[in-house]
Amino acid sequence: MLESYCPSDPGSSSAGASTTGESRAIPTRGNRRRRRTRGGAVLEMALLSPWVFFLFIGVLDWGFYAYALISMQAAARSAVLFTSASPGAASDLTNACKIVVKELSDLPNIGTGPNDCSSNPVVTATPVTGPDLANAARVSVQYQTISLIPIPGLLAKQFTFNKVVIMRIRS
Repeated sequence: MLESYCPSDPGSSSAGASTTGESRAIPTRGNRRRRRTRGGAVLEMALLSPWVFFLFIGVLDWGFYAYALISMQAAARSAVLFTSASPGAASDLTNACKIVVKELSDLPNIGTGPNDCSSNPVVTATPVTGPDLANAARVSVQYQTISLIPIPGLLAKQFTFNKVVIMRIRS
């Protein structure tokens, strides 16, 4: 005798259901596929997280180098603006050094104590003849960055930035 199975009728029985009214889960093609793909996100994260970490470190390093370069350019510009005020100020290394150290005070490797600009940063201020054959002031600033995380082929462990600015003497 064949019995029909109705899911809403607890008294009906079938090969897939028990007589107490509970039905057993019959594995379907979708359930098996779902079981095979479990853990895929964890595997992807495990494979990609080192690359994301190195990318993040590289962005931080590039950001620091860009900030150091922009600060050094501003410091050299401020110092040459002071030294180009008069012919006597064109060789004023002491005040040019103070201006550069004040501008670079937020960077590491500068220090908070007195700095004579013979180490980091290295500053020189000299009178020169400009490109238009007029008297000019020349300030050069050299800054060596701190050691950061090197990325082979992209970033070195440490950089040395040099900036030379020449400005015509205004008076």
